[in-house]
Amino acid sequence: MKAKVLIRPKQGILDPQGKAVERALPALGFEGVHEVRVGRLVELETDDPSSLPELCEKLLANPLIEDYEIVEDGS
Repeated sequence: MKAKVLIRPKQGILDPQGKAVERALPALGFEGVHEVRVGRLVELETDDPSSLPELCEKLLANPLIEDYEIVEDGS
């Protein structure tokens, strides 16, 4: 199975990359964009999809400050 894991800072956790992007947008002509959050995307293939939550908790994400979402990739 192919999967994508989306990892983002939890709500309320400081996101300096997101703030930097948000501050730069008006100078580039993009108005009205708020609450920018920058995260990571990990694409992988696995024979055991049931192991993905444990993989995320132990390696890919820091569960104290990050949320993750596992999305099956049908392609």
